[in-house]
Amino acid sequence: MHHGYYKLVNFGGLKNKFMNFLGMGSTLSLTFATFAEFFCALFVLLGLFTRLAAIPVIITMCVALFKANNGDFFGDGEMAALYLGAYLVLLFVGPGRISIDSMFGK
Repeated sequence: MHHGYYKLVNFGGLKNKFMNFLGMGSTLSLTFATFAEFFCALFVLLGLFTRLAAIPVIITMCVALFKANNGDFFGDGEMAALYLGAYLVLLFVGPGRISIDSMFGK
């Protein structure tokens, strides 16, 4: 959430400098990354819509790892690889018993 909060607070200054991924434009790319890194990470932290919220973060971490850091797992892309692995585990395993999702299921 820390990276997403930084993007959210400094959105105006970053929107012209952010990576233009797939020709979407830097503003739209920054919007998607901010949504995934802040809001979806908040949902995962709360255990609310965990599997659904993990998908945008997984996509963002794949872009960060393979596009921005050139697939450097053990160098600059180490944190992106770590987050990618953690969110993949959450996608497959689920939120667990102490989550809002499990409270809705009861």
